[in-house]
Order: sequence, then structure tokens, then C-alpha cells
Amino acid sequence: MKKEYDFSKAERGKFHRPKKIQRTLRIDADILQFFETMAEDAGIPYQTLINLTLRKFANEDGEIILKATGSPKKSKRA
Repeated sequence: MKKEYDFSKAERGKFHRPKKIQRTLRIDADILQFFETMAEDAGIPYQTLINLTLRKFANEDGEIILKATGSPKKSKRA
């Protein structure tokens, strides 16, 4: 083992990979088919493509405005 190491040309985070979490996610069949086809054309796994799409949306401060339809649900608090 060397007494001293030179880290002047090192790159911070070069080997860091974000932690992946396995979850069950229900996706409509037509949406999944869209991503599978697009991923096949790009030569990458469809899960990676979905993750990249969601990351891009989140990084661009994506916002979805949901409008309530009908009457609001009442909570069952005692």
C-alpha cells in the first residue's frame, strides 16, 4: 500500500449509482406497450426508459393539475 495517493484527477461520484427500490406499479397496457416499443427502438430496457421519463418530468418541476369530479369523499374519522 502506498504511503500517499494522488486524487487530483479523481471524479467525485463516478461510480455512484442511485439506490433502486422495487415496487409494484400498475400501468395501462397501451402505455406499457408504448414504452416497450420506444425502448426497443432505443436499445434500452423499458424500465430504464420509464425511469428516465419520470426523472426528466421531476427535474423540470413538472406539475399535473387534477380537477376533482363529483362530490368530494368524506373521511371516516370519529
